[in-house]
Amino acid sequence: MIARSVADVLQKQKQFNQPFVVENKAGASGNIGADSVAKAAADGHTVLFGIDSTFTVNPHIYKGMPFKASDLRPVMIMASSGLLVGVHPSTGFKAMKDLVAAAKDKPVTFSSAGSGSPGHLAAELLTEATGAKVTHVPYKGNTPAVTAVLAGEVNGGVLATPGMLPHVKAGKIVPLAVTSRKRSTLAPDIPTIAEAGLPQLEQEVFYLAMVPAATPEPVVQAIQKAMVDALARAEVRARLDGLDLHYEGLTGAAAGKRLAELSERYGKVIRVTGMKVE
Repeated sequence: MIARSVADVLQKQKQFNQPFVVENKAGASGNIGADSVAKAAADGHTVLFGIDSTFTVNPHIYKGMPFKASDLRPVMIMASSGLLVGVHPSTGFKAMKDLVAAAKDKPVTFSSAGSGSPGHLAAELLTEATGAKVTHVPYKGNTPAVTAVLAGEVNGGVLATPGMLPHVKAGKIVPLAVTSRKRSTLAPDIPTIAEAGLPQLEQEVFYLAMVPAATPEPVVQAIQKAMVDALARAEVRARLDGLDLHYEGLTGAAAGKRLAELSERYGKVIRVTGMKVE
C-alpha cells in the first residue's frame, strides 16, 4: 500500500512522465522480490519496496541467500511500525508479566506471518530476553496468523496492529502491548512494550526502498527527492497513519547505518536462540 501510494504521486510528476507499475513478488520472506531487483538493470527503472527483515534477519537464518546485501543500496527508509502482542481470552493473560510468568512454567504458542517474519523474530526476542518458553507456529501471512489466535489454535501472536485491532475491539483478542517506541495512533490505550516493563523487546518493522547498487548517484538522488516529496503530501501521510505507520525519512548513509545496527542486534539474538527457517 505504501508502494501504491507513492507510485500514484510519482507518475504524475513531470520529471518522470511515465507510469509506475507495482508488481508483487512475494515469497521466501522477501528474498524473491529483493533478488529480482538486485539482478535488474541499474538504471532507476526498478525499485524495491520491502521491509528491513529481508536484510537484517534473512542473512542470519537462510543457509544460502540468492543475493548479497551489497547488491542493493538503500534509497530511503520510509516508515516504521510496531507490532501488537495479543492473546486469546482463554489464556487469562491481562498483561505482559502474566504471559512471561506463565510461559516460564509451560510453553505458550505464538503464531506469525511466516518463518523469518517480524513476528517470528519477536517470539525469539521474548524467549531470549525473559526465559519464557515460546513455541513459534508459522502461517502463510498475517491474516491466517490472526485467524489462528481467534480460533484458539495458538495462545497468541505478535502481529501487525491493523489486522489485530478489529478483534481487540470486539473482545476476541486481548492486547498486552505494542512493540514500538511510541503508542499506536490507532490504539493509544495499549501500552508500549517498554511501559509493560520489557524495553529490551522493543521492535519495529522498517519499510524501505532500494535500488541495484550500481545505480548512478544522480538517478538515486532523483528517486529519493521524488519519494521525499511524495511522502510529505497530506493524503499520503493520512494513508500512513491509517496503516499505523510512522514516517522515518532516513536516506543515504543514515539508512544504511540503521540497517547495519538492526542486523547486528538481530544476528546476536538469532545465534543465541538458534532461530532458523524450517
